[in-house]
Amino acid sequence: MEFANFASALQWVLVHSYWLMFIAMLVEGPVVTAAAAFAVALGYFNLIIVFILALLGDLVADVIYYFIGYISRVAIVDKIGHRFGLTEARIKKIEHLAKQHSWKTMLVLKLTPFIPTPGLIIVGTTKMPLRKFTFYSLAITLPKTIIFMTVGYYFGRSYDLLSRYFKNGIIAIIIIAAVVFLIYYIYQKVTAALADRIEKI
Repeated sequence: MEFANFASALQWVLVHSYWLMFIAMLVEGPVVTAAAAFAVALGYFNLIIVFILALLGDLVADVIYYFIGYISRVAIVDKIGHRFGLTEARIKKIEHLAKQHSWKTMLVLKLTPFIPTPGLIIVGTTKMPLRKFTFYSLAITLPKTIIFMTVGYYFGRSYDLLSRYFKNGIIAIIIIAAVVFLIYYIYQKVTAALADRIEKI
């Protein structure tokens, strides 16, 4: 399940239930979260329910990856890790860091674009206690969820004003979608840079 942009995610969210929204959040967390918050502002969904689903969507996905690694060494990481820049040496380094500096490692993995999935599987192979893993994941996920909920909700509240100004709801959606995409792009760049700095500490 992939969305080409924020507008397509919003269109999808508006015609589906909470349950399907949650499934989408497992795969496309930030974009679906922002779109769902936008829909909340328009009166389609409940704010608290969407927030809880967004938080759980990210957390449940992390725990799934953790258990894949926990159950076995997973040939998946060995076979496709290089596509994410994970050489055998780097995989071993992540395993070592996860044991020695678990919080720092989790923070870097969660903030670095494209790395979380194989990275969290590797963390699972270290047999980190599930309670500790869940706590770290939640601590990192919570502010991210709040950011994207706020962005989506704020622009949802602005939609009526923009649509009146432009006298065309489609133009308003395009403008909002472009701004949300820009915010998401900046978020990825900033978190990647932050993760890189943390990794060097």
